[in-house]
Amino acid sequence: MLKASICTIGDELLIGQVIDTNSASISRAVGAIGVKVTGMVSIPDDRDRIISDLKAQLAVNDIVISTGGLGPTKDDITKQALAELSGTDKYYMHEGQLAIVHEILKSRGLDVLDINRQQAMVPESCEVLLNKRGTAPIMVFRGLGKGNSTLYAMPGVPFETEAALPDVVEDIRAHYPTDNITHRNLMTYGLAESALAKKISDWEDSLPKDVHLAYLPDPLKGVRLRLSIYSGSKEVEKSIIDSKIAELSGIIGDYIYSYEDDTLEGAIGRILKEKNLTLSAAESCTGGEIAHLITTVPGSSAYFLGSVTSYAVKIKENVLGVPAETIEKHGVVSSETACAMASGVRKLTGSDYAVSTTGYAGPGGGNEKNPEGTVWVGIATPNGVFSEKFCYKNDRRRNIQRFAASALFTLLKRLKQELN
Repeated sequence: MLKASICTIGDELLIGQVIDTNSASISRAVGAIGVKVTGMVSIPDDRDRIISDLKAQLAVNDIVISTGGLGPTKDDITKQALAELSGTDKYYMHEGQLAIVHEILKSRGLDVLDINRQQAMVPESCEVLLNKRGTAPIMVFRGLGKGNSTLYAMPGVPFETEAALPDVVEDIRAHYPTDNITHRNLMTYGLAESALAKKISDWEDSLPKDVHLAYLPDPLKGVRLRLSIYSGSKEVEKSIIDSKIAELSGIIGDYIYSYEDDTLEGAIGRILKEKNLTLSAAESCTGGEIAHLITTVPGSSAYFLGSVTSYAVKIKENVLGVPAETIEKHGVVSSETACAMASGVRKLTGSDYAVSTTGYAGPGGGNEKNPEGTVWVGIATPNGVFSEKFCYKNDRRRNIQRFAASALFTLLKRLKQELN
């Protein structure tokens, strides 16, 4: 199996000023064609470190993909380091990339300066894959390291990296034999990672030795389970994984909300769109998080009518129509108030379904009945109004995320119960 290392270059990554998203994008792209990523390395803006660290990775990997350090300013020294690494001090102007430089700057109403033209100057030892979204080309150095290793030097700007990845993948396929690799994901919610592991322990022990299982928890998505096989016949791999997923469905089917890499809001959106139904939200403790998640889904305007962030009691009463006596008798954080909020926003917007949240995200707030970290979720549907209580013990931001995710999962369960 081909082995690869991903190297990110830049002081801004090491001091935490910029979050590295390129490594994940690259790993997914090369993994899909059977390249096994063996490591990820962050390298400072230091010529000697760039050369030595890349040499070390090239010595033990078939492919090294680096990002960053290719900009037009003086602190971008990667190109010079790569020239030295590949044994040249000569450069040439790549006319194809130069044309893109002119086109990009012209479209922005900017003059093309010498510093911009220099972006298209590359070491004689490299081949070029055009960067259609930016000014720095993707440089390809072959025959390095152990003799047949290839270094791909990509720009650090994430959207440029994403756009160039298909060309890099195509180049890898053209120069290396790639293995079959099969990944399948399924999304679960409602069980913590430890509880999920305990529940499927016997099933996990029964997995064939070449099937690898990974638990990938996320506060907004739940726990993603990924099954992988790294070699063999694609048809056989798929058959094995499908059979194991079928067994798993019989064990934790109620907690599985998707059989692909998905989100709660994405799963909800597909149902609403397919059934031509609409949704609204009334949020208190989540402060708009639910509406934000729902509207991250492309096409959500087809089913999401809007939301009310009813943080203050008077907004709950005057806008959503929650009776003052309900709040006085049961409290702001209660099943009754959550239900009244959901009913109120459903009536206000005319939506088919509505979801609401009221709780204590902390720090502070709460009582013996509803301690800090408690949220009541209300769901209003054409068939009635329902509520569910959740309790978490996290910091404020994580509580808000879990409150929103729990509300979406409660809504998704109700949709499936009423529509399937």
